[in-house]
Amino acid sequence: MRERVRAEKKLPNYEFRLPNESKRHRTIRKVGMKIKTFAALRPPVELVSQVGSVPYDTVDTEEARALAAGNPLSLLNISRPEINFPKGTNIYAAQVYEKAVENFGKFRKDKTLVQELRPYVYVYRQKMGSHVQRGIVTCCNVNDYADNVIRKHEKTRQDKEDDRTRHVKMLKANTGPVFLAYRDVAAVDAIVASVEKQKPLYDLVAPDGIAHTVWRVEKDGDRLVAEFARIPVCYIADGHHRAAAAARAGLEMRKANPAHTGNEEYNWFLAVLFPASQLQILPYNRVVADLKGLGIESFVEAIRKKFKVSANASARPSGPRNVSMYLGGKWYGLSWDAPKSADPVSVLDVSYLQNNLLDPLLGIKDPRTDKRIEFVGGIRGTDELVKRVDSGKGAVAFSMCPVTVDQMMAIADAGSIMPPKSTWFEPKLRSGLLIHAL
Repeated sequence: MRERVRAEKKLPNYEFRLPNESKRHRTIRKVGMKIKTFAALRPPVELVSQVGSVPYDTVDTEEARALAAGNPLSLLNISRPEINFPKGTNIYAAQVYEKAVENFGKFRKDKTLVQELRPYVYVYRQKMGSHVQRGIVTCCNVNDYADNVIRKHEKTRQDKEDDRTRHVKMLKANTGPVFLAYRDVAAVDAIVASVEKQKPLYDLVAPDGIAHTVWRVEKDGDRLVAEFARIPVCYIADGHHRAAAAARAGLEMRKANPAHTGNEEYNWFLAVLFPASQLQILPYNRVVADLKGLGIESFVEAIRKKFKVSANASARPSGPRNVSMYLGGKWYGLSWDAPKSADPVSVLDVSYLQNNLLDPLLGIKDPRTDKRIEFVGGIRGTDELVKRVDSGKGAVAFSMCPVTVDQMMAIADAGSIMPPKSTWFEPKLRSGLLIHAL
């Protein structure tokens, strides 16, 4: 069968098994990913700094309200429409979604967002200090999400997925892209390098100091579509709820359309695809509110049963199988021997800490729901951990070594799920630069 397909269709043989991929996820396909050009809704150059915003899910309501204060053009008025209402308003109320639709319509009517005259894919470069990453802004297919061509490593929360699904369906648009990773392809890198030599569409520095530069791909859009058709799978790095909601909205709109053909825009969702080697994962640290009745000395002694403990440690762990713990005004180093298990989830530092300390000693059974544990993105640094413990907001903090991109992909290939709050990607994508209308 494989030889017949290759002879008749003149396609490469795409039967493959990825590294660490379980048999039940073995993938046999004639072609790889489906992406396409799209006619973006976007702000004029002179307004892009005002419209562009942080992703909706990186801030709470009051943080979004503060960021958008005095700026009626901020996309947060659409992505977090509750900021247009008094404090305490239910963020899931019907009037909140209706306000998002109203604001979106106003942005389009007032030319705050304008429609591209023809479809493109785009190159999107981000610079954060010395770190640089370059992605392709495009539309991915909802079938690829459903068929596990777009692979996941986290579970979604139903309330958050419901919220974004409703948001997408009411606006008939994806206002924020999903952050995807793929294994590097030299031909794609070459196209991106060529595009970077041209004049950009946008070139701005956000208030946090991160530079965002966007180019239209004027000539090589079809080549990029063809190259991605050779890439067997990609991985959700950040935006599991956005991806789940976009795919679910598309499938629901498909079901509701008796004249469905497969060519409708709701079959596609907005994404940025980055080569895996360029991505940067920061640690995702932990703070626990109390020691579950234990004193500091007895707590440290209990830890010694599963960890090697050293005093006066660095605030940042030296490498894998090391965690730095802040307790009683001091940093301790916790380390352990390499587990014998080949399971890619169990060998993660966050898994070992959860299974051998947070659960048995501190009673954190489900870190997704337990109110005694907080997660602090590595972008805030270890000083934030010290601040929270010294102020009494936490009793103990754990500074983690970041998960690697290879670990993330191996877990997704195995069809497994990472522990909650395992990865913190930086820099974050800017929402509102390019929007996909359904």
